[in-house]
Amino acid sequence: MSESPKQMIEHLQKGAGKLASSSPQEMKALTDFVQSVFKEGALDLKTKEAIAIAISVYSRCPYCISAHVKNALAAGLTREQIIEAGTVAMAFGGGPAMAYSSTVLIDALNELEK
Repeated sequence: MSESPKQMIEHLQKGAGKLASSSPQEMKALTDFVQSVFKEGALDLKTKEAIAIAISVYSRCPYCISAHVKNALAAGLTREQIIEAGTVAMAFGGGPAMAYSSTVLIDALNELEK
């Protein structure tokens, strides 16, 4: 991995800011939607972040994995719960999801847990 998880999150935030300058309406609509989705509802925030981690691993998105590991830790998920979310992705994504769980996900945990 060329960027650390913290660097990926920073890179993503900077890129999103640049995109918002070019496409403000679209980025505002997306941001508002995502904020709405991650509000407490029938599912609590911990559950939603676990789902987001599984989808991020399945989708093979290192930026998403790093951001959602950070969010999951802030929401109170444990290391074990985050790893288990990665293994759920492996059930559907096979070897590629295992590769992302065993590298990007673990690296994000190791760096962001501190």
